[in-house]
Amino acid sequence: MSGVQTQSAPALLQQLQALPAARPLLAALDDIDGVYVVGGAVRDVLLGAVPLDLDLVVDGDLELVIRRLAAPARIHDRFGTCTVTLDGFSYDIARARSETYPRPGALPVVVPAGLADDLGRRDFTVNAIAVGLGGSCRAELVAVQSALEDLQRRSLRVLHDASFVDDPTRLWRLARYSSRLGFTAEQHTLALALAAVSDGALQTVSGARLGAELRLLARERDPVGAFVGLRELGLDAALAAGFGLQDPALALRALALAPADADGGALVLAVASMRVAPGELGRLLDRLAFTAGERDTIVAAAGGAAALARALAAASQPSEIAAAVGDAGPEQVALAGALGPAGIARRWLAQLRHVTLEIGGDDLLAAGIAAGPAVGAGLRGALAAKLDGRVDGREQELTEAVSVATVSG
Repeated sequence: MSGVQTQSAPALLQQLQALPAARPLLAALDDIDGVYVVGGAVRDVLLGAVPLDLDLVVDGDLELVIRRLAAPARIHDRFGTCTVTLDGFSYDIARARSETYPRPGALPVVVPAGLADDLGRRDFTVNAIAVGLGGSCRAELVAVQSALEDLQRRSLRVLHDASFVDDPTRLWRLARYSSRLGFTAEQHTLALALAAVSDGALQTVSGARLGAELRLLARERDPVGAFVGLRELGLDAALAAGFGLQDPALALRALALAPADADGGALVLAVASMRVAPGELGRLLDRLAFTAGERDTIVAAAGGAAALARALAAASQPSEIAAAVGDAGPEQVALAGALGPAGIARRWLAQLRHVTLEIGGDDLLAAGIAAGPAVGAGLRGALAAKLDGRVDGREQELTEAVSVATVSG
């Protein structure tokens, strides 16, 4: 194969075979030629890590492989790929192909090709490595030139100079992989990336694709590091004026306060959005195809955390803390706490927000309170009293709620 290095790698195949996700594949495909594990899984095994996902490329008959697996498959016709579920594991399987880009930032036009062409279309050399699973290619390691050396150097290198122009989403992957793997961009690759950002490469990509990359970045194990990488490339400022993680320490404090049910990705995005004009942030997230729920969480936290921090700092009683929080979500409370009143925010998130009443609206109606706003006022009053330790148990809650509701009515 031209442009690639080929060698036998039985030890690497043994490491892959030891992965739980590999066993059902090997059992079904052991005698089939042209099936390779490719990309991040091979890279991670070579680095001594344990990959969670296995991607396959087929240099041959994709339908034969799918039939042999005899598993439910979701076909993506445009790119000759499918997703297969087998024994509880999910695999992305693709026909080996080459790509051409009709214009910068467009989705590629793909045609079937050999493995060498398939590896040559990938984003970085360290992801352009494959290992054969069975048949005549069993234990065959195939890599583009310098891939193994770049892996050893912990370096990210594009495969050709137009890489970031053809597909600017690779710029985001550069930031992600730099943070996740602890790799640095090779000097020429970094120069190409900075030039692509400066020349407006992001403007050639749809908002939905940019939003998808931004969400992936926010869901990284270390989203703060990933956003720092985004800033170093100038991608954040290119996305919107004011956007970017200018205070990584603030984001780390907020994440440390966030409870398990908080959306950590949305929280980091909120910190990165605090300097975006309030009216512009919602429009930006809509353009990036965020869901309404994601958008509202980020906008509320970014725009409301500072005021909430002041209100929490002024609160002394638990009922005052609850009144200050109102209907703010855990992301907004965590960010508010990171801005100053960390202890109060932690108390709310860990303890006070879980305090609930033993009574409900039906109990007030049964006690003679007319349906209407007074019922809600009574329940809120009873909850405030319970938070402050002034009532204990169902009977006292009901007495307090009736008293407040009567006055309110």
